[in-house]
Amino acid sequence: MTNDWDKVFPRSANVDHQKISFKNRYGITLAGDLYLPKNRANGRLAALAVGGPFGAVKEQSSGLYAQTMAERGFVTLAFDPSYTGESGGAPRNVASPDINTEDFMAAIDSLGLHDAVDRERIGVIGICGWGGMALSAAAVDKRVKAVVASTMYDMTRVMSKGYNDSMTLEQRTQTLEQLSRQRWTDAERGTPNYQPRYNVERKGEPFMIDYHDYYMTPRGYHPRAVNSGNAWTITTPLPFNNLPILTCISEISPRPVLFVHGEKAHSLYFAQTAYAAAAEPKELMIIAGASHTDLYDKMDVIPFDRLQSFFNQHLAA
Repeated sequence: MTNDWDKVFPRSANVDHQKISFKNRYGITLAGDLYLPKNRANGRLAALAVGGPFGAVKEQSSGLYAQTMAERGFVTLAFDPSYTGESGGAPRNVASPDINTEDFMAAIDSLGLHDAVDRERIGVIGICGWGGMALSAAAVDKRVKAVVASTMYDMTRVMSKGYNDSMTLEQRTQTLEQLSRQRWTDAERGTPNYQPRYNVERKGEPFMIDYHDYYMTPRGYHPRAVNSGNAWTITTPLPFNNLPILTCISEISPRPVLFVHGEKAHSLYFAQTAYAAAAEPKELMIIAGASHTDLYDKMDVIPFDRLQSFFNQHLAA
């Protein structure tokens, strides 16, 4: 891990920052950025584990959320998922709905062992594809007391059904046939093949242009991010096709869930469906005029005041 400040956002003078590492249940070492309020009292504080977006690193959106919430009085931990960024695991740039859900729970393990944290007051924030992972983790990990899913994707839904559930059974079958046979190619080579580089061109659907304008410009580019001109392995989608992560979302209740999404986001239907499936208490906060990536880093769009009041209420001492 580098000790340089290589984030895409400026360092706050009101927060203490340190690099940490911790292991998940599979023995993979995860790298994280721990943020603590500089003017914290001696007592233990509420804490937040922060992850996402899918294909991003902790030096991007999750770190911005974490540092900002630390300025507002929380101990926060932004981390790189297994096989990505500064975290361990080989081969590189592969994802798993199971292991990535576990990564969130491992971050909660780490926070709960820190002497500045009240382990009975831990929440999670998941951004984009990690909004779904946060909900998946909270459904099974009862240590989580409150959840925010910001501009969320359900990665298992989009990979198995396509955008807006447009994939036909024939298309799905053909894709799985190709991915299955790719395993023989990878096994024969001894290393995985990778998809085309992500977001290198500014073309396609408007949301793809938005992704390019975040991940491939000084606004959000980071060389370790999968989405910044790197790529996932070709076979990464395989387990996402039959391991839906939101099956048990109603079991988060009676712990609260806050969905935050942009009115103009192409991904809004993910949050609307998840909100409908979740049990009370729940809230869907739609930000007028906001796109999907506006909630990655735009400080005048992300409703940090609402996030603070939500966690203050539900992580109260």
